[in-house]
Amino acid sequence: MASILIAENRVRVNGTHLNVATAGAGSPVLVMHGFPHTWRVWNDIIPALGRTHRVIAPDLRGLGRSDRADSGYHAHELAEDMAFLLDALDEPNAAVVAIDAGAPPAFFLGLEHPDRVSRLVLMESTIGLLPGAEEFFRAGPPWWFGFHSIPGFAEKVLAGHEADYVDFFLRIGMASKRVDAAVRDAFVDAYSDSDSLRCAFEYYRAMPANTDRINEATSRLRLTMPTMAIGGQVVGDATWRQLRPVTDDLRSHTIARSGHIIPLDAPDELLSLIQPFLDATPAEVSEPPSEDNVDAQSWRA
Repeated sequence: MASILIAENRVRVNGTHLNVATAGAGSPVLVMHGFPHTWRVWNDIIPALGRTHRVIAPDLRGLGRSDRADSGYHAHELAEDMAFLLDALDEPNAAVVAIDAGAPPAFFLGLEHPDRVSRLVLMESTIGLLPGAEEFFRAGPPWWFGFHSIPGFAEKVLAGHEADYVDFFLRIGMASKRVDAAVRDAFVDAYSDSDSLRCAFEYYRAMPANTDRINEATSRLRLTMPTMAIGGQVVGDATWRQLRPVTDDLRSHTIARSGHIIPLDAPDELLSLIQPFLDATPAEVSEPPSEDNVDAQSWRA
């Protein structure tokens, strides 16, 4: 595959500056990372998508090379960041692809700003406590949810051990256990001090309020754009189960060999799912998903 130029720029968005990588040309695709990632979690995805799309890959608020904002970490506020980013880049709307902590903001962007989202892909994330994730939460949420949620605590405990902590999440998040050294180093650099960790942990500290707002919003709104849920070995089909009651046009896939960090662990399989979905014409994407694939499920309200 021919190389593709990736440019990074600082963009003023919603009272802060985001570091934003862009590549390619065509209909826009906004990709949103999680923790402990930066935009570089999409390294293996951007070249392929960039052949036919303008890929927009921000470091989310407070993370990576973006400014360490004091506030604004609730999921609906992060969704507003993305709407402002599209405005700044002169894009009226975009397909949105999100993983982990990037998924709840992407969900809100689609739910509360449906005119800004042409298609939506959410992977390896739960959406608040919407029904459907009971199996995932059967033994309680992952331990780090609570660890991160105590203001000022985890940052102090982890001081001097940030690299070890990032490596822990890469190790448990990759079934292949293989992470490109440059990507790993970029992640470690992004979370190497207490203020960067503080910003990351604000995403977890916002979870209770996010849950309340998700419950309220889904009582009156639905996802109306074509939507795809993708699971790996960790969250599995919980995302699909949560989305199914609130989504008009939903398909689901599980990449059984992939760990949590699908874009790094199984990029080829991920591209085989999202490229046809993103490239399809409106008429094609509105057709019922194929039932040939045994790992696929579909739901149409």
